[in-house]
Amino acid sequence: MERTTPLRKGIWFDQGKLAMLDEKNEGLGAALEAALRYPRHNDGQRGQIKCPKCGIPMHTHKYKRDKEVNVDECYNCGGFFLDSGELTDIRNNYMSDAEVSAYVDKMISAVPGYSEEMKKLDAEQKRLEAIQKLTRFLTVSYWRKKFE
Repeated sequence: MERTTPLRKGIWFDQGKLAMLDEKNEGLGAALEAALRYPRHNDGQRGQIKCPKCGIPMHTHKYKRDKEVNVDECYNCGGFFLDSGELTDIRNNYMSDAEVSAYVDKMISAVPGYSEEMKKLDAEQKRLEAIQKLTRFLTVSYWRKKFE
């Protein structure tokens, strides 16, 4: 029994290159224009792929500027592989710095116990600052300045 799979296309970005092209107004070459025209095909069943540069398994995660698009990143060389249509989705749903910050704040606030832990951390920081103020008198350098 012969099994056929749909044609899959994608595009590779070396480290730092995807960030140069993730907004709609950023330049295009022929390969990128073709990638943007090709329909998205990512059914979530592809499985893990290997980095074309390093040969190690790549990690799939949400793209930092688009909370809906999964990208494959090589944690060794920093390259990204996008399945067909993912660049179009990233460019169409690009989040500004303010939107990214708001999204991160929303995600963090949804973590159970986060605000309580932040209050504890803030109180600990204030305590440490108070201790530092009180203990500055115990250093040799403080007293040396007084008697020179």
